[in-house]
Amino acid sequence: MISFRLAFLVILLGFTHCTGGIAETNAAEPERVQDGFTVKPTDWPWWRGPARNGTAYSEQTPPVQWSESSGVIWKAPIEGRGYGSPTIFGDRVILATSNEQLGSQSLVCLDRATGKRQWQTIVHESGGMMKNAKSTAASGTPACDGTRVYIAFPNSDQLVTTALDLDGKIVWQQSVSTYVEHQGYGASPALYQNLVIVSADNKGGGAIAALDSATGKVVWTRERPAKPNYCSPTLVRVGGQDQLILIGCDLVTSYNPLTGETLWEVEGATTECVTSTITNGELIYTSGGYPRNHMSAFRADGSKQLVWENGTRLYVPSMVIHDGYLYGALDEGIAMCWDAATGEEQWKKRLGGTFSSSLVLSGKAIYATNEEGNTFVFAADPAAYRQLGKNKLGHEVFATPVICDGRIYHRVTESGSDDRQEMLYCLGQPE
Repeated sequence: MISFRLAFLVILLGFTHCTGGIAETNAAEPERVQDGFTVKPTDWPWWRGPARNGTAYSEQTPPVQWSESSGVIWKAPIEGRGYGSPTIFGDRVILATSNEQLGSQSLVCLDRATGKRQWQTIVHESGGMMKNAKSTAASGTPACDGTRVYIAFPNSDQLVTTALDLDGKIVWQQSVSTYVEHQGYGASPALYQNLVIVSADNKGGGAIAALDSATGKVVWTRERPAKPNYCSPTLVRVGGQDQLILIGCDLVTSYNPLTGETLWEVEGATTECVTSTITNGELIYTSGGYPRNHMSAFRADGSKQLVWENGTRLYVPSMVIHDGYLYGALDEGIAMCWDAATGEEQWKKRLGGTFSSSLVLSGKAIYATNEEGNTFVFAADPAAYRQLGKNKLGHEVFATPVICDGRIYHRVTESGSDDRQEMLYCLGQPE
């Protein structure tokens, strides 16, 4: 990847001095994961973006207002069905999709400038697995290291990871674990140095594994409890070291990403979790929704200290963090803000609808999209909810939008079940 370390650091550190009436804080700040990659601020190479926490490069001005007729740079139809986010790298936009009649699972590559399809590769011709109406056989987000693209698909009772080159040719495939479908699979691969890390939690007994990115050879693997779970493995640098965090299966587990060694583990998460972990540099945050609702903060220095916990139902949409405060959109359509250090609620605001898409933060603007296609843009301000925009696009939205280089890449469904059509929009400032 092309070096842009200073810009990338800005993503991770955020604003330590705020304007607009928000008080300056002394909150802890996350460090950069020492993953061996540098990322251009114009790219979004994996799930939750360069910083792995839903935070976009702050030095950009994406739109806060748009419509079907305003702010659309291009839109491109996507065959089939998928709820994963697009991955943006260089001149490529790559996303997963599935044909549920055939059971096929594919990756699609679009030209970033025009939306024109560059290639589509069928990764599996049949065998794609899905169950819940809110899942698909292609709900994960690809990861790209500049040489290859990686995706994990549940297929034919296995969790299979595939690497493709940037022209869409399959380089290798590797089964990580047997997989018993429960609700659906939505986890995305994490890249760390020369490793592709994939989780396969399921009620048949799963695994988390690291594969050599060049060959697909298994470098390490760890068994996981025989319980259904859906979250992606998440890399954070906290407690002075890189940690691979996996929540769910009633555990919060930290692994050494290079070796798979358990750094620490504590009971505390609920069984089924979907959200991706974030950190403030000292604590990591968990949330889940079955069989109990919970949010919690654990000290990630190995002490296993539970710092705070509450009974909020933040099951599917991942949070963002800014300047010492957490922001979330509850599944039931309520935006909330908490003090990251104490868990103290700062405010709540009913937005309406049901939320599955995760939040994205750009500068001091937070983007939250509900399943009906309404995107609420509000300020990262702990003092009060301040709406910056509200936009309607599409009939149904489960995918999380991506923000980079001043543009928003937004995957929506434009029509109903009888004539369903997915569309990827590229949105920019209206001219």
